Amino acid sequence: MSFAIGFIAAIVFALVAPVLQLVARAFAWSIAPVILLAIGAIVSHGFGIAVGILTVPQFQYWDAASIFGFCVMGYVFAFGAVYKSVSLDILLSLVDRPGRTAPLSEVVDRQVPHLFQGRTRILVDGGLVAQTDSRFAPTPAGREMASRIGWLRRIFGIGDTGLYDFVD
Repeated sequence: MSFAIGFIAAIVFALVAPVLQLVARAFAWSIAPVILLAIGAIVSHGFGIAVGILTVPQFQYWDAASIFGFCVMGYVFAFGAVYKSVSLDILLSLVDRPGRTAPLSEVVDRQVPHLFQGRTRILVDGGLVAQTDSRFAPTPAGREMASRIGWLRRIFGIGDTGLYDFVD
């Protein structure tokens, strides 16, 4: 029964997480989507624990937590794959066009700069990059983040990834 409680808590998370994202957009909250996912996970996990303790005589926390964690990780991975994907934005814009085609030059000249300007705004707003005139430079926080990312990439054995490969 503890596994079922973990699954129910995961369903609660899957219902709460998108609501938090919608509310954040509606009220223009400046909370990062990943923080909203963490809040949703904590609330739904707490709910699951409370329900488990109150309804299951021999509640096994780790059984419930394992199912909950597995399901939430799957949700987070799927969310991350589609949240700010440049490739998916390009694909979606092609699907929405009449004839569902566009010359490569149009995609490169019109869409890609817009997508990367949005990404640059995220870096600036997050305090990781500072803009001076038409140039960008990493802030101390940005350099620290880049160092950590470089370390993680080496740990995970991530090598040349093409578009996002940076010199260490």
